Amino acid sequence: MVPQDKIIEIFCSVDDFCTAFETELKKHQLTDGKRKRNRIFTLSESEVITITVMFHLSGCRNFKHFYLGYICKHLKNDFPQTVSYNRFVELMQRALLPMVLYLKTCRMSNCTGISFIDSTPIRVCHNRRIHSNKVFSGIAERGHCSIGWFFGFKLHNVINDKGEIIGFVITQGNVDDRTPLLATNILKNVWGKLFGDRGYLSQKLFESLFVDGIHLITKIRTNMKNSLMSLSDKILLRKRAIVESVIDELKNICQIEHSRHRSFKNFIVNLISGLIAYSFLPKKPSIQFEVVKSDQLALFY
Repeated sequence: MVPQDKIIEIFCSVDDFCTAFETELKKHQLTDGKRKRNRIFTLSESEVITITVMFHLSGCRNFKHFYLGYICKHLKNDFPQTVSYNRFVELMQRALLPMVLYLKTCRMSNCTGISFIDSTPIRVCHNRRIHSNKVFSGIAERGHCSIGWFFGFKLHNVINDKGEIIGFVITQGNVDDRTPLLATNILKNVWGKLFGDRGYLSQKLFESLFVDGIHLITKIRTNMKNSLMSLSDKILLRKRAIVESVIDELKNICQIEHSRHRSFKNFIVNLISGLIAYSFLPKKPSIQFEVVKSDQLALFY
């Protein structure tokens, strides 16, 4: 389960943000001049977010068993005013906005000049159950990736050489990998060299990013002419698998993908809390740089 020092670290970080968020939210809220009831919930937003993030670090596969069997029984001293499971699910959905802002403002890392990008499918059901799926009807779409067709969404990730997430975008499954790079601000804080797979090959995309100070580097297709590339870029391009290792940890450790969702809000809460939990992992896939005697750059993965 989650160590006590990690629980304290997560709660203190989340609580500091929620305190500042509530203060700023009250300054910008619109009012009609009438007094309204301001109900204080039994569990604060900080506790709700902390418990949700802890689930992704606990190794449990079922959130209901984790909440009722672990939080309510073994962590009663840390969370003395726990509520019923159904009520907690409602509080999770209410905490979605501060959870997203917390991830975007406090848990995103900085660019180091070397970045890697890739997308991964987020399946919401088996292909045989597409027509009977009502939760994501009209929201999720069919898409195709390197391992076949799927029904759901795509998570586009940008990481640095330390394995830390710089930016992300969630799209429908049928969206091209190159579209978010031009239509969203996923590369807002990215500069330097950006390494991707062949799915990001595009002359228009390369020129557009180059103007913004981003050098997009990808492998070429067999029917394309080769172009000159420095030795360091070739080595770094071979290390692009680091982003796939990050995606593997997001799916297998942080559990951002499963097919038991009962609403779209719960799907987003699970995905966002999984990304927050990944930022708290002590060890992440990274590239180590060392300078050898011949002044050449050596990379170890």
